[in-house]
Amino acid sequence: MTIFDDQLAKVRKEKGFIAALDQSGGSTPKALELYGVPRTAYANDDEMFDRVHAMRTRIVTSRVFDGRRILGAILFENTLDRDIAGQNSAAYLWNEKQIVPFLKVDKGLDAEADGVQVMKPMPNLAALLDKAKGRNVFGTKMRSVVKHASAGGISKVVDQQFEIGRRIVDAGLVPIIEPEIDIHAPDKAEAEALLLRELTSHLDALPAGRFVMLKLTLPEQADLYAPCVAHPNVARVVALSGGYSREEANRRLALNHGVVASFSRALTEGLSASQSDAEFDRTLDAAIESIFQASST
Repeated sequence: MTIFDDQLAKVRKEKGFIAALDQSGGSTPKALELYGVPRTAYANDDEMFDRVHAMRTRIVTSRVFDGRRILGAILFENTLDRDIAGQNSAAYLWNEKQIVPFLKVDKGLDAEADGVQVMKPMPNLAALLDKAKGRNVFGTKMRSVVKHASAGGISKVVDQQFEIGRRIVDAGLVPIIEPEIDIHAPDKAEAEALLLRELTSHLDALPAGRFVMLKLTLPEQADLYAPCVAHPNVARVVALSGGYSREEANRRLALNHGVVASFSRALTEGLSASQSDAEFDRTLDAAIESIFQASST
């Protein structure tokens, strides 16, 4: 058994959820503010990334953050290039915590057109995938956004996600395909029905043994994505919190059987730089346990 095989078995078979720790340059200031670190606490991007890496390190090294309840963690490239407790971040996650490492690979979103935002070009994707593979990263994550129930726009989003996803599979990694539907979309349920149709078509076209993961907005209709959960080419379906509070995200998640969380802000809700280690661990433990239970239906 290779490390990849062990990681695939964990992702496919075990209980737990994915911790999304991949805030990038645009979302980092807000994440730090929620953690109690104001923008005045750093003078430039280097100092900002130092601060957010300290936050992520505190989370990942906490005694309550381990592979018993957490399947994987999604990292930003800046985190992949840094160490945690003397090991590369991805190596630390797997070697010390038995948590499967993923890497965010997209470069952000294009402007909205036809009711969606597709991903910006990724000219250095091949080199990034080589680096990730060399560090025993298991998979990747890339995000698009759907704002309206536009059949043409949603088709473009899913086409792009799967085209790049095939390149990621060819490189020996498992892509998390994330066509997020904005929770404030006025026609959210209609967009979800269109998305399911497109996902099913693309999944059915994949050769046997070619695995992808899906990261989807919690739907208006419970178990809407059950066909994706059961699809033989899907290693796991995970859900984003999308701006819902942790309580509401957990409530919705528990109604979708076989889907597990991949929460970011909802995971770190309530954590603060000013907390003592004991208080920090208690808050994080309660968050992890609530998300784990909601992911176990």
